[in-house]
Amino acid sequence: MIITDTHTHIYSEAFDEDQGAMMQRAIESGITRFFVPAIDSAYTKTMYEVESRYPEHVFLMMGLHPTHVKENYKEELAHVEEELEKRLHSKGDKKFYAVGEIGIDLYWDKTFLEQQKEAFRYQIQLAKKYKLPIVIHCRESFEEIFEVLESEKGDDLFGIFHCFTGTIEDAHRAIGFNMKLGIGGVVTFKNGKIDRFLNQIPLHNIVLETDSPYLAPTPYRGKRNESAYIINVLNKLSEIYNMPVEEIASVTTHNSKEIFGV
Repeated sequence: MIITDTHTHIYSEAFDEDQGAMMQRAIESGITRFFVPAIDSAYTKTMYEVESRYPEHVFLMMGLHPTHVKENYKEELAHVEEELEKRLHSKGDKKFYAVGEIGIDLYWDKTFLEQQKEAFRYQIQLAKKYKLPIVIHCRESFEEIFEVLESEKGDDLFGIFHCFTGTIEDAHRAIGFNMKLGIGGVVTFKNGKIDRFLNQIPLHNIVLETDSPYLAPTPYRGKRNESAYIINVLNKLSEIYNMPVEEIASVTTHNSKEIFGV
């Protein structure tokens, strides 16, 4: 059984003390594919280090996280494009598998809303240029996200709506933009809500994720999350879809390959 974690920050400072043990727990649990989103240029070096440590398991993305869109966002976007370009022309086999995580976050701060929109649109255009999927971060910003997606929609726009927490209407809109829904720990929460309608969404639209070290599933809620805990998400989806765990793992891994091309 191959399990894919489509969104995990394994280079996070939260794993500084036990990254090796954390990865070992995940791999022993059957999670062998880790897709790793970028945040900003400060993390690029540690991302490359974790990739070189686990070359068969780790697949990197490149992008500017919306909460890190600040006064210097144009410099950060230049860094994103520079890294994408560098890998495109490198002689090695290392590449990026998505532009992410990108999007709009209005939960923490609305100060840079217009800059977040601009950065989101610009990075979508980079993804199209490099024929890559996007991985969307959306927090209290569905309408703003959909507005940008509407202006950029097309066959060359596709990806994952990471940590999907919207309504069934939001789910259908996201899928309409060629997005898979990233389902993680929230589906196990009593007040998570998405578990109430998820069985109405065909499984071929779903991928699994943890967003570790954030959003740990029940019974670890409030604690540090890690990729091994994706088993709890898998078990919950098995219950929701009334399907064997192995089938959920197989279909969602297939879906991740459709998106990332590997």
